[in-house]
Amino acid sequence: MKVAVTGLRGIPDIMGGVETHCEEMLPRVKSIDPMLNITVFARAPYIKNSQYDYRGVSVVSVPSPDSVWREAITGTFNAILAARKDGMDVIHIHAIGPALLAPLARLMGLKVVVTHHGEDYNRAKWGIFPRFVLRMGERFGIGFANHVIAVSPSLTQRLRQSFPRANNRISYIPNGAPELPVAPGDALSRFSLEPRKFILAVGRLVPEKGLHDLIQAHMRIRDSRKLVIVGGADHASDYSQSLLKYADENIIFTGLQDRGTVRELYENADLFVMPSYHEGLPIAALEAGSCSTPMLLSDIQPNLDIALPASHYFPVGDQGALAKALIRPTHSYRVDASEFRRKFDWDQIATQTSSIYHKIMQ
Repeated sequence: MKVAVTGLRGIPDIMGGVETHCEEMLPRVKSIDPMLNITVFARAPYIKNSQYDYRGVSVVSVPSPDSVWREAITGTFNAILAARKDGMDVIHIHAIGPALLAPLARLMGLKVVVTHHGEDYNRAKWGIFPRFVLRMGERFGIGFANHVIAVSPSLTQRLRQSFPRANNRISYIPNGAPELPVAPGDALSRFSLEPRKFILAVGRLVPEKGLHDLIQAHMRIRDSRKLVIVGGADHASDYSQSLLKYADENIIFTGLQDRGTVRELYENADLFVMPSYHEGLPIAALEAGSCSTPMLLSDIQPNLDIALPASHYFPVGDQGALAKALIRPTHSYRVDASEFRRKFDWDQIATQTSSIYHKIMQ
């Protein structure tokens, strides 16, 4: 069976939850099901080579503009054409924006799996028309896919309620809690950090990540711990520039880092904070949990789906409540790494995904 994968920028080491999801899952699918021929059709601006292999998965570039508005849909369109040309059996479309083209993939004779990673139309950066397009992508994806995967239990429930005729085609398969690569061991010295003397946040510099709330709360209490923010912006924006103006010796923006470096930061942070307004099932939080990093999260439903004790959450957007939460003893935010890995097991996720590929080909 030949499986095409699209909707992501590319793999490996490319910033984004969908990208991390595919980087972790697809090689595992290939490992447990070696007869599958898996090809990721990646967006050309994000990868250095036009074709290469990553842990048994082929990665092939397709033309895509470097544009926040057009790259996803253009890259997906070209990926569908390439998949049809290459005789693929299944195309796995990630995210609801690219899922707008699920009808085209079906028209071309491909079996279609759509993974719904979250309600992207709720992201702050989108205006009225993009939100409409994303809602239509959700509707087209669920209406035309042979099978739909939702990454959180609350999202699965909502989709089944909103699209009752598709109930038997919607499955809950979560994101996973990965075991990150061994840390290189130089991150603390590079960023002038000491163990347990910094707060860590990981995410893109976009409004829905709520990093402005964390910065303001950290400044409000004059926290003696440094604030370290790992991540960058896909495209320069006024918002990202407004955050970077706060950079100093106490608020450190590291930019995008390799996963080994991120592991070292997780393992040495006093506290991981995710102040997001919007997530799918947040992979950064699952990574932190797999490293036993104490965690404090906003109370949006996807974060609540991780099912930590209530004390680990604060009201989203409430900078005062976040500031008070930062003052509490860190031990109150401890988590169990083994429990995270048990509940969010990438090997099990890969097995479930592989079974869906085979099911829709029967």
